[in-house]
Amino acid sequence: MTIHWCGTGLSAIPGLRRLILAGHDVAVWNRTIDKAQDAVGDLTDVIRAFDIETLSADLKSGDVVVSMLPGDWHVPLAELCIAKGANFVSSSYIAPEMKALNSRAAAAGIACVNEVGLDPGIDHLMAHALVADYRTSDAFDPTNDISFISYCGGIPKIPNPFRYKFSWSPLGVLKALRSPSRSIRDHAPLDVARPWDAISTYKAPLPTPESFEVYPNRDSIPFMEDYKFDQNWNVKEFVRGTLRLNGWSSAWRDVFAEIETLSGPKGDTRLKEMSDQFWAENAYDHGEPDRVVLCVGLKAESNGAEVWHKTYVMDAWGDETGTAMARLVSIPVSLAVEAVLAGQIAPGVHAAPSDPALFNAWLAQVDELAQHLAIVDHLDA
Repeated sequence: MTIHWCGTGLSAIPGLRRLILAGHDVAVWNRTIDKAQDAVGDLTDVIRAFDIETLSADLKSGDVVVSMLPGDWHVPLAELCIAKGANFVSSSYIAPEMKALNSRAAAAGIACVNEVGLDPGIDHLMAHALVADYRTSDAFDPTNDISFISYCGGIPKIPNPFRYKFSWSPLGVLKALRSPSRSIRDHAPLDVARPWDAISTYKAPLPTPESFEVYPNRDSIPFMEDYKFDQNWNVKEFVRGTLRLNGWSSAWRDVFAEIETLSGPKGDTRLKEMSDQFWAENAYDHGEPDRVVLCVGLKAESNGAEVWHKTYVMDAWGDETGTAMARLVSIPVSLAVEAVLAGQIAPGVHAAPSDPALFNAWLAQVDELAQHLAIVDHLDA
């Protein structure tokens, strides 16, 4: 069985190299062959120019297609996999069009696994582990008030005046700032039109506690079902959000003000201009370390008193082997590929696994990717 790894951008390389070094049969596909050769040419000469028709001709039943390409490619590649009896893996969120393929994928007996990068991905594993731990604890009671937070951010290890640096095109970050979000606060939905309308402070329980600016992103509420929350639980807070260095909102104040005025094709053109400017002024220098902080916490309260409260906290930064972001996105993808090949993931469309055998094994691997990973029991602190 062949792994067809499509896309050799900056966030793809460590996981791709891991699979090749492990001896798997890997074909590397990229729109620019020279870039792929620069990335993995020292390990393999099975490098091909990406073209979906050529890939289709090579794809066989039981193979795995990994899409590290832009999001528009995920569904067409997943549909190709269904037609060919091959499996599919990506790190991206499950779009409605991908979710709609579930019955076809199940009928074809193939797995379409998504949301197995960093965020989404590692955060899901931590959430599943916390919920499973809480359910088996003496503190578990369906009447408890439950609070859940998940904050993740790629931030510069060496802070700059802009309080942020870019590993790839800033356009995605700028577009995300135009998106509304939905979460739960004080037992009620919190709808926010723009991220900067809901910025708050979060103190991460690192070995030396550190505060960050955080804000909710996307629609958090559907993830309650994904994380196996019971429908009758009293959910006081539930938020999946983004983490930034303190001072980020001040440094970006003018950016927020301009984004608020942009719309239509002219707005898109201006966003592209801003993206190019930010890339020129605030991209990581070669060899400059990045940093990733991820905190996922679950708290249960009874009559206003905490009865259970644990937080996963991860701190990772780039080193001579590459960026923290690339490690934490692509190596979990490679773990998902191996799980699919081993038949450990059922047919259908899935996010990161909720099976304890898998999420515990994957988190043990993640522990080797970060400089710090711990579970903080706040009631023992």
